[in-house]
Amino acid sequence: VFDRAYCASFPTMPMRADLMTGKYTFSYLGWAPLSSEEVILQQLLMDAGYTTMAIVDTPFLVRKGYSYDRGFHDFIWYRGQGYHWKLGQNWEPSIDRADITYERRYEEDYCAPKTCAAAEHWIERHYKEKFFLYVDMWDPHCPWDPPRHYVERYKPDWDGKIVFPSYLYLEGSSVTKQELDTAYACYRGEVTMVDRAVGRLIDRIESIGLMDNTVIIFTSDHGFYFGEHNIFGKAVVSAEKRAFKDAPLYKEVANIPLLIHVPEVKPHRTNALVSVPDFMPTILELAGIKVPDTVQGKSFLPVIKKEKNTHQKFLVSTMQLQNPGEVTLAVDGTKREVEIHLPATITTDEWSLLYSWEGASAELYDLKSDPAQQKHVIEDNNSVAKELHQLYYEFLKKIGTEEKLLKRRASL
Repeated sequence: VFDRAYCASFPTMPMRADLMTGKYTFSYLGWAPLSSEEVILQQLLMDAGYTTMAIVDTPFLVRKGYSYDRGFHDFIWYRGQGYHWKLGQNWEPSIDRADITYERRYEEDYCAPKTCAAAEHWIERHYKEKFFLYVDMWDPHCPWDPPRHYVERYKPDWDGKIVFPSYLYLEGSSVTKQELDTAYACYRGEVTMVDRAVGRLIDRIESIGLMDNTVIIFTSDHGFYFGEHNIFGKAVVSAEKRAFKDAPLYKEVANIPLLIHVPEVKPHRTNALVSVPDFMPTILELAGIKVPDTVQGKSFLPVIKKEKNTHQKFLVSTMQLQNPGEVTLAVDGTKREVEIHLPATITTDEWSLLYSWEGASAELYDLKSDPAQQKHVIEDNNSVAKELHQLYYEFLKKIGTEEKLLKRRASL
């Protein structure tokens, strides 16, 4: 169990780009199609003789020519996870979502259980092969509408109402505490539904006798704010949903789950700092495949084997690096203008710095005494903030960030 795993590129699709390329794609790619020039994990595994398979319900992997199915021998996409934002802070289901919701009767009809059940069936057919199976579920993602028996575990008097996130700061918004509590109960219920679906998949792996020769990795792309830091959403956007106003990546969003089963390795917990671009070289090393020069992450297999107890000195988590006035497709493929320099988070064992651009106010947190990041202490620790910023700036240069993006981030 890696207690200190963090996203690098944020949110949904940028994280998957990091996962498949082993690179910090926030410096150049963002929410965009996966180029045919990228050297990707599944293609390397395919070339090494693995049967590669993806079973997903996340809606963005293959739509609009995004090509995240490249490198898989086969690819199954379950439709039904789409929702559209409409002006006036209203959400409405896409055509596929409306169809799937209409067809649901039992828990097995929901997306995550269907996706995991398909993975079970695939393993039953291919368990004698050397395989790489990628299972990608969008849940727990809004709208949080799992079977009501899961929600009632956390809110027994639930009236069936679905609350959508506002993507706003709560102070001054129209969101009530009751609505926030309802949303959180539904979210927890959906987490529980996913947990059961994943548990059944792992049980199938065990029942077929594959636990002794199969690596299992469970992770996520990011978390969500339910009032922490005064935010309801994973970012803050303008009222018309046309521009990003802020996207601070505190621990609730940046610190992701990472659980790994490796045969013959005794289970343990670690506080080693690891990031999503580190996943690809780790998997390749486990598979005995040479890590290509394109990869920017580092294998943490020595941490898994308890040969080391540390990994990265610091981590960077951020949305795509863009300057104000540029357009992003982030979150749902809709074009939105970037209003301000969005902050990056630089995390070390002891500290967390939220920094956006030269001259803007930055936040520094002492994670040892303030793990919830409630009191920023930059005024009393300015030298620490400068050191973290310098690590960040040199890191951006090292990964090949364009000069136009470096210029306004050159100093604290």
